[in-house]
Amino acid sequence: MTGNQTSTPPSGGWGATTILISPSVFQQFEDISTNIKPERLQVFIKKAQELDLKPFMGYPLYYQLLKYFDDAGQMKTDAPQVYKKLFNGFEYIDRSGYTVTYEGLTPTLVYFTFARFIESNGVHFTATGPVIKQYDNAQAVSTPDILKLVQQQRSVANAHANEVEKFLQDNQADYPLWRYNERNKSARQAGPRIRGIDHTDFNDSTGVAEIDNFLPLDTLY
Repeated sequence: MTGNQTSTPPSGGWGATTILISPSVFQQFEDISTNIKPERLQVFIKKAQELDLKPFMGYPLYYQLLKYFDDAGQMKTDAPQVYKKLFNGFEYIDRSGYTVTYEGLTPTLVYFTFARFIESNGVHFTATGPVIKQYDNAQAVSTPDILKLVQQQRSVANAHANEVEKFLQDNQADYPLWRYNERNKSARQAGPRIRGIDHTDFNDSTGVAEIDNFLPLDTLY
């Protein structure tokens, strides 16, 4: 990466509406009904980006990545090669000398999104409050079974996230905005969870201009 780049949160414009994957991508990973409206999936893609992917990647790296996407959610052709590799994946030699096939960020985001979609899809909000959806030709899945499905999908997402983490560690020199944080990793779990932002040493000054120029957001998201 060349030049002096800074990563500041969006204030409308890029990042406010950008999604990193399209709903059509889900068919490559899970058998999702074609009757599900793309705009409904987009809601959960954005939630997964903000509540799962952003805290995992860290704000500076996440917002820098968003800068290389256009309003249609496509990576710009002039995006730096290192960010194309981060997002799309590629084969590389790790620090131990082994050949690693890195799949990119898509699987991680897909399964985080799918977990959030499953968690919310069984509930319908009416004027009198939330109710469990009923179906004419099928029985609604019980709440415990829904939670199990959510945990399964988040476990898959976390497994892919571990591969992203390894890639970033193996290629740390190419991603100065990446900062490994053990508490961030240990906070990831299979079950549904709303997480806060660590305001202690995770956001302390590092001496790296690209990181310290970043402006933090609110205490909760």
